Amino acid sequence: MPLKVAYLTTAYPEVAHTFIRREIVELERRGNHVLRMALRKGKLVERRDNEELSKVRFILEQNKLNLVKSVAKVVRKEPFKFVDALKTTLEMSKQSERGLVRHIAYLVEACDLKATLEDEGVEHVHVHFGTNCATVARLAHKMGGPTYSMTVHGPTEFDAAIGFSLGKKIEDSLFTVAITNYCSAQLRRWVDYDQWDKIKIVHCTVGDHILAEPEPIPEASRKLVCVGRLTPQKGQLLLVDAMGRLVKEGVDIHLVLAGDGPMREVLEARVAALGLKDNVTITGWIGEEEVRRHLSESRALVLPSFAEGLPVVIMEAFAAARPVITTSIAGIPELVHPGENGWLCISGDIDDLVRAMRECVEAPISRLNEMGQDGRRRVLEGHTASTEAAKMEQLFAEAGVG
Repeated sequence: MPLKVAYLTTAYPEVAHTFIRREIVELERRGNHVLRMALRKGKLVERRDNEELSKVRFILEQNKLNLVKSVAKVVRKEPFKFVDALKTTLEMSKQSERGLVRHIAYLVEACDLKATLEDEGVEHVHVHFGTNCATVARLAHKMGGPTYSMTVHGPTEFDAAIGFSLGKKIEDSLFTVAITNYCSAQLRRWVDYDQWDKIKIVHCTVGDHILAEPEPIPEASRKLVCVGRLTPQKGQLLLVDAMGRLVKEGVDIHLVLAGDGPMREVLEARVAALGLKDNVTITGWIGEEEVRRHLSESRALVLPSFAEGLPVVIMEAFAAARPVITTSIAGIPELVHPGENGWLCISGDIDDLVRAMRECVEAPISRLNEMGQDGRRRVLEGHTASTEAAKMEQLFAEAGVG
């Protein structure tokens, strides 16, 4: 029997959340109905994200009078449950840095979520990220609204697990999905052992383009590619410094920083200060096809992050049969294996990063191609939309979601 569920996240469609789109589309391809909901619109780059836009209900993009009506409806029909949800709101706000006013806003959003799903006849909502959108789903459930499940990615949820009431959200959920074993272990820290069985693992995925055989690494390529939002936690500043050392040593190398964000001006200034304008390119936001083009021209992906879950861009690099230079943090070692498909560096250690980048640039192309193919095999085995959406479908069925 086909499922009828809602999917909720903070921002959708969103340039960094294409894996959510793939999960939804695959569930629908399998004959299920998915109502797309988000608190607000995301940043759009992809054509397919623009196609999704018309299918999404945005809680915060509507007339504010509608939100007031949703609150009034809940208060009128479920006054005692509304009071219970208000008590939960106050409890959550006391533990959170986000304060009472923002949590009252979450309660209002929860009233609207409850009303919308009642109108649509949807009795379960799945939330991506255990942050504010999961708060909204939990409060809606407290008011007699739909049951919920959630996928937790990290590291944001783990940085403030108490502030996000992560343990309580897991306890109140039908089930909670972790994207890696590491993620599941972190979730177990915040609930009693009798809750551990409801924590399941479903991986993030890459798109159907993985089915096409990738091009081998160009013999003349000296390019490394780093894809991601330009933020402190991604370690791009350390990467530029590593480039400065390699170029000073006479290494023939070029780096593409594909992305944008609050660190862009700082990175541009560091590139200029180190005299790397001919060796480092910052592209700004680019779409999936442009990312794949840069990967196809590269020797490897490099991602020197300080904090992660398991970056989808690593899967994208492996799909393109490119090895990966990254850090041994969080769930990354579950996919990247040193000497087999990439290099794992000590996070924050510039000497280790320089070593790995030098080894990659000096390695024979034949060896890099072998490493890339190993990564590709691992992604084909455990990170395709068809396999992971099937897992989600099974979890919904086991939980009694109709």
